Amino acid sequence: MRRIRHKKSGFTIVELLIVIVVIGILAAVTIVAYNGVQQRAIAASLQSDLESASKKLRLYQVDNSAYPTANDCSASPAAGTICLTPSPGTTYTAFQISNTPGAQTFCLTATNNSLSYRINNDTTPTLGSCSGVLPNGTTCPSGFIVVPGSTTYGTSNFCVMKYEAKQSSSTVPISQASGTPWTSISQVDAINFSQNVAGCTGCHLISESEWLTIAQNIMSVSTNWSGGSVGSGFIYSGHNDNTPSNTLAADSNDSNGYFGTGNSSPSNQRRTLSLTNGEVIWDFTGNAWEWTSSVIGAGLQPGFSGESSYSWKEWNNGSLLLGGLSSSVLPSTAASGAGVWGGAQGLGQLFSNKGETSTHAYLRSGSYGDGVGAGIFTLDLFDSSGDTNSVVGFRVAR
Repeated sequence: MRRIRHKKSGFTIVELLIVIVVIGILAAVTIVAYNGVQQRAIAASLQSDLESASKKLRLYQVDNSAYPTANDCSASPAAGTICLTPSPGTTYTAFQISNTPGAQTFCLTATNNSLSYRINNDTTPTLGSCSGVLPNGTTCPSGFIVVPGSTTYGTSNFCVMKYEAKQSSSTVPISQASGTPWTSISQVDAINFSQNVAGCTGCHLISESEWLTIAQNIMSVSTNWSGGSVGSGFIYSGHNDNTPSNTLAADSNDSNGYFGTGNSSPSNQRRTLSLTNGEVIWDFTGNAWEWTSSVIGAGLQPGFSGESSYSWKEWNNGSLLLGGLSSSVLPSTAASGAGVWGGAQGLGQLFSNKGETSTHAYLRSGSYGDGVGAGIFTLDLFDSSGDTNSVVGFRVAR
């Protein structure tokens, strides 16, 4: 008799691989969806805590004609304090109070893991921390703002002057809206005097990595672009049209970004730029040049082959040789789309001489008369560390 053969059924390797891939995709989608739900739940909890705390603070102010001086939930709270208790997993990392007569304000930050929301006396809960407060609750010096760190430039969150440095005394800089920038100062003195900011341990002249971190962050914020989205139009480049032909004081009102320029929207002369955490920085481009702490050695300047004099150059020029500069200075390092953007987009330009045979210092920003040369990535390598100029100032970081 002929033996009857029974065909054995089963999955092929290809079918098994398809099943595994599908399971992997479903698992990834589930995880992403779960994380999204979890983040929204945390955000909702933070906002609810802040709204509740805000009501308590307002009631306290009505009863006492002033806001409490601190959040104190200890067994023996100090006089003039209040106890605000957030939900489990949430902490109040910053509590700022001003009881100035006629201008009493508060700002409170709630944080859960890496997510922070803030509320003050005249707003609803907003993403981010109170101005000048790092995520760990450390407060920046007066007049400083928080800058989110960048993995591109190896920086963590840090503090930087909101305004260009003003002169408080012969050797002490201060960050404030009033007064024109402290200029006619050398890089050497800027490095030394930056350590003298009142109440600031660790203050220093802003470094190149810190400058580039700010520039990268600014470039990613849609409201900094005239077209309303990243890459559309130009980044506002501050007071750089030589009208008036002098540096300007700032305004304490951040919504008045054209202060002193005689311009208004949609002019590129806006002097305020926003960061991703909601902080606002004044005159990061235009108004006065600003030293950073770096120098470039003899014979290492970037430029064009064979050149023997200083000239303005676009960062996106394919003939540009970087010499001793790292590629990190290029706008294309900060964002992939920036490789084709130049001075017309508010990124600024490079002023250098590849034939230079002596050491020179880094100047950033551009001044009130530099036009398209001024921008967030502008770099001038003409001056030496000991040089001074009436259009050259500085900014301090910590």
